[in-house]
Amino acid sequence: MLTPSLYSVETVLALMLIGASWATLFDRLLLRACVMFVVFALALTLAWWLLEAPWLALAELLLGAVLTPAALFYALGVLPLGSPLLPKRDWRVETWPHAGVRVLLALGWLVLLLLALYTLTPTFSDVFEESPLMVAGAIMVASGLGAFALHRHSLRRLLAFNVLGSGVFLLLAGLAGTLIKAQALIMVGLLVAWLGTLLGSLLIRRIYWLQGQRSLTGGGEREAG
Repeated sequence: MLTPSLYSVETVLALMLIGASWATLFDRLLLRACVMFVVFALALTLAWWLLEAPWLALAELLLGAVLTPAALFYALGVLPLGSPLLPKRDWRVETWPHAGVRVLLALGWLVLLLLALYTLTPTFSDVFEESPLMVAGAIMVASGLGAFALHRHSLRRLLAFNVLGSGVFLLLAGLAGTLIKAQALIMVGLLVAWLGTLLGSLLIRRIYWLQGQRSLTGGGEREAG
């Protein structure tokens, strides 16, 4: 059971995580979205430390706040300096019917996930009531699923993939605690997520290079000023 002061700290940190994740997922300015992901990863580092998982905090700081943003900035063309692929804004606007269907499908998957967790874990609702970070994790999963389903831009989907994975890791830590085996499993997940982001970034650069493009906007899209 959390003390009132610790519960307040967790609540503030949970709100920071939710706000940073939403800024990462729904900001159309790609460079700013990637910068907000760094803020999100730093807040998640504090969350792991607060959950008494220092090794996860260290892994999140290295993989989430340093190496993953480096891969994202490479995809944008910010790194290395002088790279020809320039960061742009995602001008694509989804039509309401298609966007609505994608969001409903994402919400459906989230409901199925929560039902499975509730069925397999009798104390699931109690854990949610006692841990604001668990609530933040569930919201991050829902937001990540929705953004991944909604966005068609490859870099924005890569960001959604990372936020979704972070939410799943928080839920896992809330359910399994900070046992060594659980921490090891989450650390492997962090490593796999970084490798997936690195591969995605390399593929983004390769695809646009093969298409002869010099920005992250495709044919027929509006250029950012």
